[in-house]
Amino acid sequence: MAENQDGQEKSEAPSGKRLSDAREKGQLPRSRELNSVALVLLGGITLVLMSRRLGEGLEALMRANLAPPRSDLFDPLALLRHLGQAAWDAVQMLAPFFLLMVVVAVAASVALGGFNLSSEALQPKLAKLNPLAGLKRLLSPKGLMELIKSLIKVLLVSVVVVWLLWARREQLLALSYLELGPALALLHDLVGRAFVLMAAALLLVAAVDVPFQLWDHKHQLKMTKQEVKEEHKQTDGNPEIRARIRSMQREIAFRRMMQEVPKADVIVTNPTHYAVALRYDQNSMRAPKVVAKGADLIAGNIRRVGVEAGVPIVQAPVLARAIYHSTELGSMIPQGLYLAVARLLAYVFQLKVYKKEGGARPPPPDLPVPEDLRHD
Repeated sequence: MAENQDGQEKSEAPSGKRLSDAREKGQLPRSRELNSVALVLLGGITLVLMSRRLGEGLEALMRANLAPPRSDLFDPLALLRHLGQAAWDAVQMLAPFFLLMVVVAVAASVALGGFNLSSEALQPKLAKLNPLAGLKRLLSPKGLMELIKSLIKVLLVSVVVVWLLWARREQLLALSYLELGPALALLHDLVGRAFVLMAAALLLVAAVDVPFQLWDHKHQLKMTKQEVKEEHKQTDGNPEIRARIRSMQREIAFRRMMQEVPKADVIVTNPTHYAVALRYDQNSMRAPKVVAKGADLIAGNIRRVGVEAGVPIVQAPVLARAIYHSTELGSMIPQGLYLAVARLLAYVFQLKVYKKEGGARPPPPDLPVPEDLRHD
């Protein structure tokens, strides 16, 4: 297991924030072997496909600039003109090839870790000049892996080159007997095939290097349990502070709710376990709204404030439980409870008339609650 400077094991996988921070610093998985294989392979294939065109172009360039007319022999500036023209012709001839190589190099670089532009990665770091740190990197698993890869690449390339030279020895010997154009075309074809074969051999190295770079990147960013805890504190805040904030939020919400109780038209109770305060304004509300609700101790506070404010309190256990479980605070009651609440509000109105004018006390109403809204 990897350990940090405090001796703690880095046993935890890197978090999303850790990976994001590493990306901002330019720390991404990269494989030089993947870049090399892509460049060599695509370069070899391009040379094979363009061998005839390159051969003809190079022949024309050499004939035009290495066999000047007699008049140019007496012109001191003729050599410079021919040299400049030859350079320009060579650039035009090789421009598609070089452009393709640039595209391949960029694509291969971002294929593994994606495109990333980090200003921090471009800043010079004096720590990289420390010889002890450099020696430590050489002796690290990554340094050992680089050494093994280099030895394998040298061995594979050597085997491919020796085999290709031996297999094409007759064609190589025949180059001296061919015309300039065919000789150049054959030479380009041989070079291109050599690049393709070398790329195929190096593909074995890249097939091992790419998974290793991905593993090494994750391994370097592993975290200790303490680092995970500290990151959670930084991103989510201290648990004690979060608990205190939630407590304050509940207290503020409770005070606001209790301020709405005196404005209610009726309080429906269980009679002791649940209490729901309803308010209805026919001019601005489509249906009665729950302005306060609670169970046990909160229910007791709602009843107490309601009594002090003179809000009618009606015991209707089934309806109280139905409203409490089906309606959020500040929301309208569901359509299934319209009839029951309408009868309840009518009963409250009759009670007010009874208390004001006297007469016969209105009987308790029948408050029908649908089966799907009951919470017995």
